[in-house]
Amino acid sequence: MLIATQDSGQTLAEQDLYEQLLPLNNARIVELGCGTGAHTRNIATGGLARDLRAYEVDEIQHRKNLDAEHPSNIEFKYGGAEDIAETDGSVDVVMMFKSLHHVPVDNMPRALEEIHRILKNGGLAYISEPIFAGPFNEVLRLFHDEEYVRQQAFQAVKHAVDVGLFAIEKQVFFTSPVHFDDFQELDERIIQATHTEHRLDADTYAKVRASFEAHIGDDGANFLAPMRVDLLRKI
Repeated sequence: MLIATQDSGQTLAEQDLYEQLLPLNNARIVELGCGTGAHTRNIATGGLARDLRAYEVDEIQHRKNLDAEHPSNIEFKYGGAEDIAETDGSVDVVMMFKSLHHVPVDNMPRALEEIHRILKNGGLAYISEPIFAGPFNEVLRLFHDEEYVRQQAFQAVKHAVDVGLFAIEKQVFFTSPVHFDDFQELDERIIQATHTEHRLDADTYAKVRASFEAHIGDDGANFLAPMRVDLLRKI
């Protein structure tokens, strides 16, 4: 298993990738760390008979998800990956989008054990993580350097494979388009996100703004964020 490669792979929307890789129709699906539910809604409406439970550990965002209009085949649930309220061997697919590295480092092995517990034999875990590289990463690291936790998330997945919880089906490296209309959107979506408390002093805030605005063109700021997907099968 590799944490990154020199070749960043093709550029594509992640929805296209997971629709290619995963048998989601007629499946019971758990998403861990669903955030605002953007992927959740795409998964729920992208095929047939998809039964989706989407967990979020940020109470503020969870309440917003419950209050927002959403398809009837989504159940938003409060909780983290370390303690998933699903019965043993009941889930076909588990999905995590840029959320494993948000699990406390000491709890990452437990999260992988929980994913293994709830999956059916042969069930799939789709774990998508950002690679610590690229211009967008350079903007973010000015106020939120995630290099260590992303490394630990990879090591947790590798350990789960090494000890025989999962077999690695496939690793996919790709770049994901990221767009912001302006700095205000970055501020609202990233800096002010309720799942992580960012406290930027005036000097840091100004540096982040200047770094970001160097990438603004006629249609806003566009980045290609390098990503890795580890597709695991429960043994």
